[in-house]
Amino acid sequence: MHAFVYKSLNKADTYVYLAGRDAFERLPDPLRSTLGALRFVLDVELTGQRTLARENPEVVRRNLAAQGFHVQFPPSMADPMTADWGTDA
Repeated sequence: MHAFVYKSLNKADTYVYLAGRDAFERLPDPLRSTLGALRFVLDVELTGQRTLARENPEVVRRNLAAQGFHVQFPPSMADPMTADWGTDA
């Protein structure tokens, strides 16, 4: 399955995979307005052997087949108050 990947210019580290090039009409209006402008970044073939850095390729393929898009949200930020700041106070 082929995917076209776009980066949201409004939401940092948020990417949209589309089943068709510039097929933005597949995105629900509330999602489109939240993501804002999208910039094309990648054209990729999602084969069974393909791995992705932050997403399960099988989930991406399933979403593309079912709804024509998949959204990759940024990884959760860790709570900075739980980090070890190197103090023993």
